[in-house]
Amino acid sequence: MGEKRKRDKTLTIRLTESEKMMIEKKASKAKLNLTEYIISVSSKSKISVAEDTKPLLLELKRIGNNINQIAMKINSGVVSSYNFDEVISMQRKIYEQLLLLVGKN
Repeated sequence: MGEKRKRDKTLTIRLTESEKMMIEKKASKAKLNLTEYIISVSSKSKISVAEDTKPLLLELKRIGNNINQIAMKINSGVVSSYNFDEVISMQRKIYEQLLLLVGKN
C-alpha cells in the first residue's frame, strides 16, 4: 500500500471464531496486519452486479415450457418435426449461464 494516510475511521464486523481465525491466518501468511490485509483483499476483489435478471429468467422459463410442450407433441406423434435436442441443449446452457450470472449456482 505504501501511501501515508491518517486512519481515523473504524469498521466493525461480526465474525464466527473460525472466520476470524481464518482471516488472521491469511493476513499473517501475507505478512500484513489485519487492516492492511482486509484493505488489500477488498480493493483487489472485482464486484460484478447483475442487472435485474428476473424478467429474463421468467421469459427463459416460458420458452423452456414451450419447448417441452412441442417436444411432448412430437413424441406423442401429433406433430412430426426435426430433432429438438440442440435447441433444448442451448436452452439449458443459457439458463445455467444466467444462474451463474446471478450467483445461484
